Amino acid sequence: MNDLLNLPAGFLCALIGPPGSGKSTFAARYPDSWRVCLDVYRRLATDSEADQSATPVAAEIQNLLLDARLSRNLNVLVDSTNVFPHVRAGLLARARYWQRPAVAVLFDVPLPTVEAQNAGRDRVVPPHIVREHHQLLPDTDQLHREGFAAAHLISKLLATSGALRRGTRR
Repeated sequence: MNDLLNLPAGFLCALIGPPGSGKSTFAARYPDSWRVCLDVYRRLATDSEADQSATPVAAEIQNLLLDARLSRNLNVLVDSTNVFPHVRAGLLARARYWQRPAVAVLFDVPLPTVEAQNAGRDRVVPPHIVREHHQLLPDTDQLHREGFAAAHLISKLLATSGALRRGTRR
């Protein structure tokens, strides 16, 4: 990812998009150790990624890992929807605390595509949640105003010749 987005070491990269938009597929192209994901921590706590009652515990685990990695100047990909401004504000606060750059990759995928991809997943998120999260997507200007040093559109990254092939999983 460093080569793809030209980022310094120790960055926090928030993947922002509704369920089914391709965030986890994108994150899977990079080392597993970079990825923090609420779904994974909910599953570890309850045996179900969908158990929203485990979100507070999952967020605590995520925050511990964010601090552990950022304090060591290690790269972090935050693979969650991150569509709510208060969630992004918390990520930005952690990056600022550790004096690390924060960037965003906005999954500006058309709603029909997201709905089709969601329908084909092992764990289908209710369609009304997908639509709600899609409507909450910020634009890159908003992300810059919030404090992200850079905001990249996945549509532009996908259009870049070979861009996703460069970030091979290690």
